[in-house]
Amino acid sequence: MDMMLFLVMAAIGLVGSFFSGLLGIGGAIINFPLLLYIPALLGVAAFTAHEVSTISMFQVFFASLAGVIAYRRNGKLSAGVLHKGLVLYMGSGILAGSLIGGNVSGSLDGDVINLIYGMLAVLAVILMLVPNRGSEASGAVLRFDKRLAVGAAFLVGIVSGVVGAGGAFILIPIMLTVMKIPTRTTIASSLAIVFLSAIGGVAGKMTGGAIPLWPTIFTVVGSLIGAPIGSWLGARINVKVLRYGLVVLIAMTAIKVWSSIL
Repeated sequence: MDMMLFLVMAAIGLVGSFFSGLLGIGGAIINFPLLLYIPALLGVAAFTAHEVSTISMFQVFFASLAGVIAYRRNGKLSAGVLHKGLVLYMGSGILAGSLIGGNVSGSLDGDVINLIYGMLAVLAVILMLVPNRGSEASGAVLRFDKRLAVGAAFLVGIVSGVVGAGGAFILIPIMLTVMKIPTRTTIASSLAIVFLSAIGGVAGKMTGGAIPLWPTIFTVVGSLIGAPIGSWLGARINVKVLRYGLVVLIAMTAIKVWSSIL
C-alpha cells in the first residue's frame, strides 16, 4: 500500500464530504475537481475523467448511506417528514437515470465527462445563489405532479450518473422552487432519493468499466470521517460566508474545466 496515496485520497474524501455536510450540498460537485487535479499535482496518481467519476460515485453511495443511517437513528426520517410517495416516484426516476448514466459514462470520451461536469458546476453556482423558496410546513399531506417528479429525477439521474454525483445540488432546488415541496420534506426525502441514485450509479459504474479499487476505498474512508464532522459543525455556525466562498471555488473550477476543453 502506498501511504502517500492513502493520505492524499483520504484527505480528498474528508475535505469534500466535510464541506458537503457543512453546507448541505452534494459532495461530488466538490470531489470531482479535487480528484481530477490534486493527486496529479502532488504526483501520487493521475486519474482519467472516467476514474474520477467512478471514485466519486462510490463516495456518494457510502456517504448517502451513512446519512440515511444517521437520520434513522435520530428519528428524522419519520412519517410526515419523509414522504414515501415522493421517494417512490422520484427515486424510481433517478435510479433508472443514474443506472443509464453510470453505464454510458464508460463509453464517453473524457472531455465529454469534463464538459458535463463543467455545465453542472455552472448550474450549481446559479442554484446556490438562488434563495430557497420552500415552505416550512410538514409534508404529511402533499400533492405533487407525479409525471414532473419522475421526469425531472430521471434527467438528473442521467447526468449525475455520468459524472459520479448523487444530484442533490440540482434535485433540492427543483423540489423547492419548481415542485413547491416543503423544506423539511425536501431535506429528508432528498436524502433517500439520492441514496437510490447512488445505487443506480454504482451499479452502472460496475458494469461500465474498471474500478480503481484502492483509491476508491481510501476516498470512502476519508468521506465517512468528514461528513459527520461537517454536519455537526454546520448546525452550530453561520455558514453563509463559507457557502459564497465555495461558490467562488466551484466557479473557478468550472472556468478551468472549460478552458481545458476549449
